Amino acid sequence: MTDQIRTLIVDDDPDVLRMHQLFVESLDGFAVAGTAARAAEVVPAMEADPGIGLVLLDVHLPDGNGVDVLTELRARFPRAGVVMITAAAEAETVRAAIGRGIDGYLVKPFTVDDFRGRLAAFRAARAQEPGRLAQAEIDALMGGTTTAPPAAVAPPAPLPKGFSQPTLELVASAVRAAAEDVSAAQVAQTCGISRVSARRYLDLLTRRGEAELRPRYGSAGRPEHRYRWIKHAGA
Repeated sequence: MTDQIRTLIVDDDPDVLRMHQLFVESLDGFAVAGTAARAAEVVPAMEADPGIGLVLLDVHLPDGNGVDVLTELRARFPRAGVVMITAAAEAETVRAAIGRGIDGYLVKPFTVDDFRGRLAAFRAARAQEPGRLAQAEIDALMGGTTTAPPAAVAPPAPLPKGFSQPTLELVASAVRAAAEDVSAAQVAQTCGISRVSARRYLDLLTRRGEAELRPRYGSAGRPEHRYRWIKHAGA
């Protein structure tokens, strides 16, 4: 397959390394470029393979801290994406990673769908990166606006048990970006999740009033469930 994102997996637990390797190998658009168990192995691996486009990086490594590795990667390999996959959820660590330009942060333990959703979101973001940003897009990246304070926004409703906010956002983005009504199977393929999971999240979006269920009847009279984004523009 062409245009695969070559991925370096960094974790000191061999079982976790193998699990993440299997996850990556199961995803369309990604290929495992190699693995590393120590902080000192990351830069040499990147130098040996200039085609690496993504690093899955643990924080707690036997010879260093993943945030420090992230800092070096940003300085030496600015075009490579970095997603933290770690048990470290301390606010200080998360803020440090965000401040150094992390592309994603996934806290262990997580589901396969969470993993696939996070990497699919990374790939989609990379595919849509513009060459030049408008002022509004720059303001959004800065976390606010340079012209006027943002209006107060009500916090999002809590998700039902068993749902993940990153996966919900990924599914919502897939429906919103579709040029026509989409099925659960199409969303599943776009997001890299199972059809059952896609259907659950699509039904949740429908219940929240963000998507509309639009049955399409075939020749046998049995409707196919398809979905359309109905959120107000800009929401």
